[in-house]
Amino acid sequence: MKLLIATDAWRPQVNGVVRTLERVSEELGRAGVAVTMLTPADFRTMPMPTYPEIRLALALPGTIARKAAAMAPDGVHIATEGPIGYAIRRWCLATARPFTTSFHTRFPEYLAARLPVPPKASYAVLRRFHNAGRGCMVATRTLETELAERGFTNLLPWSRGVDAELFRPRPDLRTTDRQRPVFLFVGRVAVEKNIRAFLELDLPGIKRVVGDGPAMSELRTAFPDAEFAGTLTGEALARAYADADVFVFPRRTDTYGIVLLEALASGLPVAAFPVPGPADVIGDSDVGVLDEDLGKAAVAALSISRDDCRAFALRHSWAACARQFLDNVVTAQDLGRDFVPLAEAAAH
Repeated sequence: MKLLIATDAWRPQVNGVVRTLERVSEELGRAGVAVTMLTPADFRTMPMPTYPEIRLALALPGTIARKAAAMAPDGVHIATEGPIGYAIRRWCLATARPFTTSFHTRFPEYLAARLPVPPKASYAVLRRFHNAGRGCMVATRTLETELAERGFTNLLPWSRGVDAELFRPRPDLRTTDRQRPVFLFVGRVAVEKNIRAFLELDLPGIKRVVGDGPAMSELRTAFPDAEFAGTLTGEALARAYADADVFVFPRRTDTYGIVLLEALASGLPVAAFPVPGPADVIGDSDVGVLDEDLGKAAVAALSISRDDCRAFALRHSWAACARQFLDNVVTAQDLGRDFVPLAEAAAH
C-alpha cells in the first residue's frame, strides 16, 4: 500500500504535530506501508508572518498536485490546513480521489489571540475544509463533541502515543544537592501556550521553560528568575523531563498535548487546568492534578507517585496510534480488504 501524507507542519518545527507524523510514518513503514511525506521541505518556503519558525511552501497548487500525482498513492491523508493541505485537497476533489484529514490545532483561537478575527468565522473555513473529506481524525472525545456541535462531520478517533524507551525515569539525575522542586514547561514559547500563567505562579524552587518561539524575548525580560533552556530534542529533552519534579501545562486551547505523555513516561506528574486536552489525557486518574488554581495544582502534584505516572504512560504506544490511524484511512477511503492485514500489522 502506498500512502501519501500531506502536511504543512514539518521539520525543523518541533511540535506535537510533527512528532506524531514522524512516529506514525515510522510505525507504518515497519508494518509494510510505503509512506511518502509531502512537506514544505519539497518546495521553496517563506516564514509565516508573526511566526517565522513555521515555513510555508511557495508553490502553485498545480505544482504541488503534479508532485502528488507522480507519487501514485493508493490513499491520501491531509494533516494540515496550510498551502500544501489546500493544494492536495483541491487535487483530490478535482480527480474524485477520496482523502482523510486530521484536526491538530485550534487555529481559530490562535488567530484570535493575534488578530481581531472571530473564531466562529475561522471555524466555518475549517469546517468546509475538513467536511470535504471522507473522515476527519481527532485526538479526544471532547474535541470530537465540540467539532460535531460546530457542524464538522465524519469525525474519527485517533489517539496519540509516546516513546517510552526514550522518555523514562532517570533516578541518577535526581540528586538532592540541587535546588528543588523543579517545575517544568515544554512547548512552543508563544502567546497561545499561556506560559505567562505558569511563570506568574508563586511556587517554591525553580520554574524551567524548554522551547523557543516568538514570545521568548518578552518572557525572558519579564521573568528573569525563570530558567529558559531553549529548544531541546532527543536525549537532551528526555533528560529535562526526568530531572524535573512536576510538569506544568498552562495551555487552554490544545487538542491533546503529546508532552503530557512524554512527561508521564518520564515519571513526571502533571499540573494543568481542567480543560479539553489535559482533561481527556489525565481525566480523573491519579497521575495529575487539574485545577483552575494552577499553583495549587502544581504543589499538590508533588506528592504523586512517579511510578504511577510511568505505568499510566505505558498504556499508550505509537504502534497502537499508527494502527488506529491506518484503520481510519483504510475504512474511510474504502481501500478494500487487501489492505486490512496491513492495518492489523501496525499493532506489532
